[in-house]
Amino acid sequence: MVDELFHWGLSLSPTPWWGTLAWPVIWILLKIVAVVLPLLLCVAYLTLWERKAIGFTQIRLGPNRTGPLGLLQPIADAVKILTKEIIVPTRAHSGLFFLGPVMIMMPAMAAWAVIPFGPEVVLADVNAGLLFLMAITSLEVYGIIIAGWASNSKYAFLGALRASAQMVSYEIAMGFCLVVVLMVSGSMNITDIVAGQGKGLFAEQGLGVLSWNWLPLLPIFVVYFIASLAETNRHPFDVVEGESEIVAGHMIEYSGMSFALFFLGEYANMILVSTIAVLLFLGGWLPPVDVAYLAWVPGWIWLGLKTFVVVTLFLWVRVTFPRFRYDQIMRLGWKIFIPVTLVWLVVVGAWMQTPWNIWN
Repeated sequence: MVDELFHWGLSLSPTPWWGTLAWPVIWILLKIVAVVLPLLLCVAYLTLWERKAIGFTQIRLGPNRTGPLGLLQPIADAVKILTKEIIVPTRAHSGLFFLGPVMIMMPAMAAWAVIPFGPEVVLADVNAGLLFLMAITSLEVYGIIIAGWASNSKYAFLGALRASAQMVSYEIAMGFCLVVVLMVSGSMNITDIVAGQGKGLFAEQGLGVLSWNWLPLLPIFVVYFIASLAETNRHPFDVVEGESEIVAGHMIEYSGMSFALFFLGEYANMILVSTIAVLLFLGGWLPPVDVAYLAWVPGWIWLGLKTFVVVTLFLWVRVTFPRFRYDQIMRLGWKIFIPVTLVWLVVVGAWMQTPWNIWN
């Protein structure tokens, strides 16, 4: 269907400039809009689901006044924050002050260029997709540093220092997790990584869920998930916003839409790292079992359902665990996660050289 739409667009005009220049650019922009608009909608309703889920754990209803069942609450929140004034502190660096929130939001959106929603449903099916993800997501830390420094506030700067140190620490562990997946898959193309999880002994018997990477790489999957919490500054690693210590961290001087961009970036990142976890470890768009009555379900539905479950785990962790001390966070990253991923990297490498290699 996608190819048919593209060819229909090409046939709109016989002129050479339309087919070689204008329509390809318009087509790319249309594909970007088709990815970004639903993503922003998901981000908005993730805030509602978080409040509902937390309410459920505390035996209350959560937002239920605005619209039926509170479904219009994210729209009301967005309209309200759009009408708020953006106040720039007198001594702040105005250019960098506005660049910070954009640098938080931009990588969370740009990374979706290589995220596949099906076997050939992807904006850019590049062979270095995994490398692109690692590179683009590591840019977010610059937004936090810029926002903290440009605010000209000791609280903001302290929060930015904490956040940047934490994110850099856990990026190393996450990088090793991706390297292990790269080793067993033999490709940096994310579509190939998902396709590789649909092969093997269990997959041939119809139990695809047991052939996904989460089972043989279970320690790596656990490390990736916990490092994702730290990377997105989510509870219990949210010392950046430790209200009792440093108020709101690097966001303290922000208001209005610039303040909202930080939260949009945080929730967009949650969805992004959850989708990456699903693609690398949980079989992406592949069904868990190969049975006839599940065959009609489209792949993107499976991808969405799995991502929803992983995102809900983020919320479950938030309502369950207390906040870590900062020194505990650093110790976990440097003294536990990095050694664990390095050891498992060697174990998987040795495993692949034996006759019991399950990947090739």
